[in-house]
Amino acid sequence: MPDTPSALHLFADVLARVHAACRALAADANWPEGIDFSRVVVEPPRDASHGDMATNAAMVLAKEAKAKPRDLAEQIAERLRTDALIAKVDVAGPGFINLTLKPAAWAEALRTVLREGADYGRVRGGTKVNVEYVSANPTGPMHVGHCRGAVFGDALASLLQFGGHDVTREYYINDAGAQVDVLARSAFLRYREALGENIGAIPEGLYPGDYLKPVGAALAKEHGDKLLAMSEAEWLPTVRAKAIAMMMDEIKDDLAALNIRHDVFFSERSLIETGNNKVAETIDFLKAKGDIYEGRLPPPKGAPVEDWEDREQLLFKATAYGDDVDRPLIKSDNSYTYFASDIAYHKNKFDRGFAEMIDVWGADHGGYIKRMQAAVKATTSGKGALDVKIVQLVKLLRNGEPVKMSKRSGDFVTLREVVDEVGQDAVRFMMLYRKNDAVLDFDLAKVMEQSRDNPVFYVQYGHARGHSIFRNARAEVFPELPEDTGKRIAWLGESAVERLSDPVELELLKRLAIFPRMLEAAAAAHEPHRIAFYLYDLASEFHALWTKGRDLPYLRFIINNDADLTKARLAMVQGVVSVLASGLAILGVHAPDEMR
Repeated sequence: MPDTPSALHLFADVLARVHAACRALAADANWPEGIDFSRVVVEPPRDASHGDMATNAAMVLAKEAKAKPRDLAEQIAERLRTDALIAKVDVAGPGFINLTLKPAAWAEALRTVLREGADYGRVRGGTKVNVEYVSANPTGPMHVGHCRGAVFGDALASLLQFGGHDVTREYYINDAGAQVDVLARSAFLRYREALGENIGAIPEGLYPGDYLKPVGAALAKEHGDKLLAMSEAEWLPTVRAKAIAMMMDEIKDDLAALNIRHDVFFSERSLIETGNNKVAETIDFLKAKGDIYEGRLPPPKGAPVEDWEDREQLLFKATAYGDDVDRPLIKSDNSYTYFASDIAYHKNKFDRGFAEMIDVWGADHGGYIKRMQAAVKATTSGKGALDVKIVQLVKLLRNGEPVKMSKRSGDFVTLREVVDEVGQDAVRFMMLYRKNDAVLDFDLAKVMEQSRDNPVFYVQYGHARGHSIFRNARAEVFPELPEDTGKRIAWLGESAVERLSDPVELELLKRLAIFPRMLEAAAAAHEPHRIAFYLYDLASEFHALWTKGRDLPYLRFIINNDADLTKARLAMVQGVVSVLASGLAILGVHAPDEMR
């Protein structure tokens, strides 16, 4: 298990107390040795009226304790009732244990937020993880659909890094196969155009967008008309390499507009290079394991399957590892299937030290998951694991109406067009403000609104409002309030935060206390959207408290005749500001001090 930072956050603290109570009970009651207490968790209850936290301890330990869950829950509850942090313990249902904490717990949780600062909720000492995302074919500019996978993968990588993992961000360049040959032929047409030829309408099957005109111009400048005298077999490698290189440069520029950068760009073509054929090596490796055989696949049921051929062929025993059917590795023309290259690629990841792999794929690749997970099990002898996250389609709207296609790309709206119109922050936040496997409606007009209905504005405004409160406090009560974040946090750390006792204040402190637990759960589930949801809820509670202060003066953040209470409330504001900034940073979104 990863090591936590120097201070335990509140949920980890309570979990440690529950574990201690269970271990003490186990010792007194002579439970069997070697019981796994890691299954015991402490979580927020589904119904807030049930208390502050809930534990499943009795439910998961009843078998080892040889007791009914309800009876065991009562025994554990009896020990927890003596804990100085816990005000009330209730046993509910078949054996759930609900805990209500003393108000002092929330004051201490705020001190932890202030003490840890930007490291609040951070974990150290995790595993090595490879996150592969985007991996768009280098056949054109990135579109808004690629955008969602790019943002999701980047935020997931940041979340895992915050959770202590050693993360490598990877892009798999599909620079082998038929599609890049089509790209080369399309670029060659633009090359002829750059030399002055009237090419007329782009033929069916080639890429029609204007984005290949610069490639044609570059080829004309570099080679003059020499390529025209060559056969296709001669010019194709040269044109293909140039087109791929220029498309990848454009893709990297588009990603940079979203502040997305990869550590590794891995070439598919490198897997099949002469003298270093990793696909052939991988097939030989699987043959030696008995995972490949010559056979004939039965006709597919239902819809036609692209890689089915009625012939004797080389097959991977995917069904032995959980897939529905065995899979072909070599086509009838003796070229490798895409799947064969993908197996070699994922084996390469494992050979580079990545037992934990995460792939982010588009919605049209869902049927490919089982075979790839089977391949990873086979090539790693069960030591590697692949989690595939599917990102669903993005419906691009403007005031509820579908956006027309881009002229430059030919048939889609480019990522860069969207970023240029609404900005990096709006794109990143809104791409995460829905679960990755649900279709996303992205309305260009709504993400520009300055209202609660625009989540990214509402969250960023929460951070800016906190800094506005600091400026007002500096002008009205505390001219010595430091502007520097570190010095301000240290100054506020001396506050009498126990005075934060109003129910709405305590609810805000509870929301801050759950941040590390939320991050832990989001990282475990590979679901960065949970952060966006949490930040919106935190900002909503903060804005609501500010609004109540307008109507109820005793709830205002600045109380001119009570410096101690004001300082305590400023500490609470700092807690909100720190957590909003931290969460936004993981999502790759700016946290502005002012909104203009």
